[in-house]
Amino acid sequence: MIFGFFLGKKNPNISEYIARPLIRFGIPLSVMGLLLEEGIDINLIKSALLAFFLIGSLIILINKFPILKSRLPNYTLQLAGLIGNTSFLGIPIAKALLPDTETINFTIGFDLGTTLFAWIFGPFFLQEKSQNNNIPNTKGLLNALTNSPASRGIIGVLLAYLFQIDRILGNFLSIPTNIVISLAIIIVGTRLGLITNQKGNFFDFNEEIKFSILLKLFIFPFIVFLISKLLNFNFYQSSAVILQAGTPTAISTILMAEAYNVKQNIASKILFTTTLISIFTVPLLKIFMNTFK
Repeated sequence: MIFGFFLGKKNPNISEYIARPLIRFGIPLSVMGLLLEEGIDINLIKSALLAFFLIGSLIILINKFPILKSRLPNYTLQLAGLIGNTSFLGIPIAKALLPDTETINFTIGFDLGTTLFAWIFGPFFLQEKSQNNNIPNTKGLLNALTNSPASRGIIGVLLAYLFQIDRILGNFLSIPTNIVISLAIIIVGTRLGLITNQKGNFFDFNEEIKFSILLKLFIFPFIVFLISKLLNFNFYQSSAVILQAGTPTAISTILMAEAYNVKQNIASKILFTTTLISIFTVPLLKIFMNTFK
């Protein structure tokens, strides 16, 4: 990230050149590597469905009710407030704070559901043709489903299971997955470098950005807490999904903003700010969850 930070300060356009091939090739490989490494069970599926449909439902509610739409008027703000950095921060945090045997599949599942939603719907939302107040039409949605990086990754997993090369391929993909993570972190660094170049405007946040930050770090994890109680998750299962929900804004929001040239500075500011604030909010979440143990 430090390397990307100085790279971004020197060359403002470098992140755009990295983001497009990363979305086209890197994200499908990452999705494949994640699924093939951990395997698929019922807990992973439940957690993935929870993340996927909860984020989708909140996106619909935000765009349906004017009072919410006025707080988060565009998809960049909405995605930044709901899509968390579950892969690069959420999973390591969960592994450090929670027992793997109880929570690993819930943790991975929530990450998978978040990743799938982000890369299936995010690119479609952020394309220029979708910069209006309408929900995507059926044809456009089907195109997004079939052409998204996450969908290509899932197809690759199914083919690996079909030809019984899942274990071999899973081990092989560990290397490109690490490369993808490194490149994604470099892109984050470049955007942070660009933000700091703005100096006086660095902490000049409007109300919309503040509400997106509030949604990501406080409102969304609290909603996940309530849902996990309704679904009768035990303490460790609830802790896994709440910690994932409370992660700072995902790197994917910057990748998509860069790839489609849509509100990159907003995405970068939210990512940077939520990452800093999460140093304090994640421990607070753990303390909050312990009170319900």
